[in-house]
Amino acid sequence: MSQQPIRIGYCLSLSGALASNGKTARVAHQIWQQDVNRKGGLLGRQVEMICIDDQTNPKLVPEIYKRLLDDEKVDLVVGGYGDNSVAPAMPLIVERNRYLVALMALAVNASFGYANYFVMIPTEPQPSEALTEGFFSLAASQTPKPESMAILAADAAFSKSPVLGAKAHANKHGFRLVAEDRYPLTATDLVPFVRSLKPVNPDILFLCSYLNDSVGLLRAINEVGLEPRIVGGAMIGPQNGSIKAQLGPLMNGLVNYEYWLPVPKMMFSGIAEMMAKYQSVAQNEGADPLGYYVAPQAYAQMQVVERAVAETGSLDDAKLAQFTRDVSFKTVVGDVKFGKGGGWSEARVLQVQYQNIKGADLSEFKGADTQAVVWPPSLASGALIYPYAKAKRSVKA
Repeated sequence: MSQQPIRIGYCLSLSGALASNGKTARVAHQIWQQDVNRKGGLLGRQVEMICIDDQTNPKLVPEIYKRLLDDEKVDLVVGGYGDNSVAPAMPLIVERNRYLVALMALAVNASFGYANYFVMIPTEPQPSEALTEGFFSLAASQTPKPESMAILAADAAFSKSPVLGAKAHANKHGFRLVAEDRYPLTATDLVPFVRSLKPVNPDILFLCSYLNDSVGLLRAINEVGLEPRIVGGAMIGPQNGSIKAQLGPLMNGLVNYEYWLPVPKMMFSGIAEMMAKYQSVAQNEGADPLGYYVAPQAYAQMQVVERAVAETGSLDDAKLAQFTRDVSFKTVVGDVKFGKGGGWSEARVLQVQYQNIKGADLSEFKGADTQAVVWPPSLASGALIYPYAKAKRSVKA
């Protein structure tokens, strides 16, 4: 048997706008690599992960994967974090008939329909709607029921799918769209965009943002004094520990999606140990000090690859893909079964409301008290405080 390591290649955004999430994934992957190699590796060989920085620039991704396959001659490839790191790689992956387990990418395979693609994001089989289904279900069940909605979103590729989903949910629940606007990702002052919503005073403010603009939006909402009945929805940012530390109590009342949190019903086998390892090294690596959003999914991503290789006894792309389609995987984020399009066969997106945050120290977010899972009911750890103004001001003694 070959003593050469099994080489797994991929790219992550280790610099640029999404660097914090990319570095988080990288740390989680390194922990998996250490764990699997400590157990003897795969197929009797150690595992080496070849990670290249795509600089949060999708234009670099195709050449990175070509280099990994043709020059580095990796045995396997996996997908990085987010649409920017995954979608541009897909034409080459399809052309070469490679097996690909991506980390987080929303609806990437909708336009490819590639059978050997899988993704560790719990939004399938209808990703556009699943990301915010809970947000709108919660809104619709409140008294008084909201009537109007405004959409404020980053002018970025990521926003398109969540905004389409938001409009579909609004139609379903009878919410009237009274305003819709986009802001450039280069915008540093978001107050004018928020202030423009004052005259329409929406009951629902649906936000779709990246990391730094999430901070700008919540600060602008506070400065303007806008108080819809429910705020949030599709923000990439509040999940990140560095963003939490910047905002502190300004997050109170916000309702937003999450994929995993340390609440009782989500403490799956192995997750506590993995997260303890992650948090012990994350800050020194420039990664999210908490890691709740990306790290569990990234570790679980590699658990899927690990089991597929181990149980097929192969590195053959077709065999690995067939196995991954057929079985259910036990991972640190629970049982995962892949379905049509390579996404999870059942969606499991959480809605969390930030409550009773008193300061900006990360210790505020180490447990579940300030991050209540309010949807779905089967995984809930707390109740929604409604409306937003009440949750914003409600701080327990």
